[in-house]
Amino acid sequence: MRLITLLLLSTLASIGHCIDNGPAFEDKQLQARYETIIAEVRCLVCQNQSIKSSNVFLAVDLRNEIKRLLSIGKTDKEIANYLVDRYGEFVLYRPRFSGGRIFLWLAPAFFLLIGLFMTIKIIRTKISQPSKFNNG
Repeated sequence: MRLITLLLLSTLASIGHCIDNGPAFEDKQLQARYETIIAEVRCLVCQNQSIKSSNVFLAVDLRNEIKRLLSIGKTDKEIANYLVDRYGEFVLYRPRFSGGRIFLWLAPAFFLLIGLFMTIKIIRTKISQPSKFNNG
């Protein structure tokens, strides 16, 4: 029983060390940029987490790569381009507005307008029809 408890505690301790605990940069502006970027990059293993909160090794590697790119003076846009070139558009939580994805950006508004139009049409039709219950 002690062995199982020891293994469980050592596993939990190792998981806690995977996520960055301290600041990555001394410069507060650079640290703020780093925090913003890692919060907007999707973990490719977890897929529903950002690399900021993920503890898998790929997320750690991506955080280290973003630190390196920030250290050599890359802009946020250049870092995003690098990640998209390497991992695809899926790596970004907010995909870019481009011709290939214009339908994805405009579809919610389009379907909302269709739903609003249909609702108005149904209501007008119901109002204009005589009621069966008032004929008595």
